[in-house]
Amino acid sequence: QVQMVESGGGLVQAGGSLRLSCAASGFTFSSYAMSWYRQAPGSERELVASISSAGCSTNYANSVKGRFTISRDNTKNTVYLQMNSLKPEDTAVYYCYTWIGRVNYWGKGTLVTVSS
Repeated sequence: QVQMVESGGGLVQAGGSLRLSCAASGFTFSSYAMSWYRQAPGSERELVASISSAGCSTNYANSVKGRFTISRDNTKNTVYLQMNSLKPEDTAVYYCYTWIGRVNYWGKGTLVTVSS
């Protein structure tokens, strides 16, 4: 079955960097777009970044443009989120997401905490 496991979260000071990874299995990874979402306490889940199946096209939320970079390695079935210049408002649980056959699939998330 479809599985996605996020890793790389943690506690970092403002201005620091983290790289999140999402290891996927159970589907043909290279055929599907992938996304990162995040959910801060008391807030709705929001789209952070997306990448096309081949990695040629990306898009970002305005709040992270110029600071975050999404990428993927289809040989490793893994999607990444490089996060630089982190701000306290980036604190959230970050989720890996894909959509296959009209079904939404989510990882369990990884917590990122940015201290001021």
